[in-house]
Amino acid sequence: MSGGVDSAVAAARAVDAGHDVVGVHLALSRAGGTLRTGSRGCCTIEDAMDARRAADRLGIPFYVWDFSERFRDDVIGDFITEYRAGRTPNPCMRCNEKIKFAALLERALELGFDAVCTGHYATLVEGAHGLELHRASDAAKDQSYVLGVLTAEQLAHTFFPLGSTPSKAVVRAEAEERGLTVAHKPDSHDICFIPDGDTRGWLAEKVGTATGEIVDRSGAVVGSHEGAHAFTVGQRRGLSLGVPAPDGKPRFVLEVRPVTNTVVVGPKEALATSEIGGERYSWAGRAQPEGAFDCDVQIRAHADPVPARATFGGGLITVVPATPFDGVAPGQTAVLYDGTRVIGQFTIDRTVSAVPVPA
Repeated sequence: MSGGVDSAVAAARAVDAGHDVVGVHLALSRAGGTLRTGSRGCCTIEDAMDARRAADRLGIPFYVWDFSERFRDDVIGDFITEYRAGRTPNPCMRCNEKIKFAALLERALELGFDAVCTGHYATLVEGAHGLELHRASDAAKDQSYVLGVLTAEQLAHTFFPLGSTPSKAVVRAEAEERGLTVAHKPDSHDICFIPDGDTRGWLAEKVGTATGEIVDRSGAVVGSHEGAHAFTVGQRRGLSLGVPAPDGKPRFVLEVRPVTNTVVVGPKEALATSEIGGERYSWAGRAQPEGAFDCDVQIRAHADPVPARATFGGGLITVVPATPFDGVAPGQTAVLYDGTRVIGQFTIDRTVSAVPVPA
């Protein structure tokens, strides 16, 4: 129970379904004075108190479990390491993979519980070969992308009561009818462990600053920066280039090279990506495919899926989209779909531009 309206209503529906429900809030920070600021931040003291009030209203036991060390190592540490390597990670994916459906589920099973129930918007369907993870009914709230890291074993011990709910408004109305004080609490957004939203400043403090060059695709120096970790592929603002582009058009970050502390910029059309690949993957309840297969690919939580041809073999996944992706950064997660069903996911570590470098 995060302290938000979704997990509170999910717990209420689990109680209504006749399950023996225990509410658990995850303490993910050792900063005892952490407080929530509007819709920024989560898993704070305020959130823990909101979760407790919801549990009391539902008449279920409530506990706070301290996973701050695991969160520090597996989510925050991974975030810093990835940026140092010039990649753009998704901490929500790592949190689901390492904390909510790994550390939390492992402890729950050890204590004799059957499943972890959450307020995520996704659905589970019993298929011919076991449980399948599908998109939620409400496309605007669908969270199947950030759940793409779940395995068949984890799906077998997971419960998503909100997946078939037609809209978030229905969830809020239900919470109000149940007398839950979180009925109109704002949704959290941004990175939970950077509640002020200043990712660049946070990374500068953790990673440090070092002056480097900003170059165009030909290698000509067009500016400087104070740390390559502060940039991500597709970024336009904050470049402060000293040399304008020959055509006068804006330039975007095309590549981050951490070894040389260099940022490569170029025209927007050069962000088009004709191929992506990776070797860190998992399958969501589906037998590991071999060879080539058609699928839809989503590269961001709120991006539209793109039809593509995927090939798996030798521990590598390669995806060629029917139309180029726009601004793909190494470190992002690509989730593969068969219609509404999640096939699996991989971390992107290789991209091929659809626009060749000028001779």
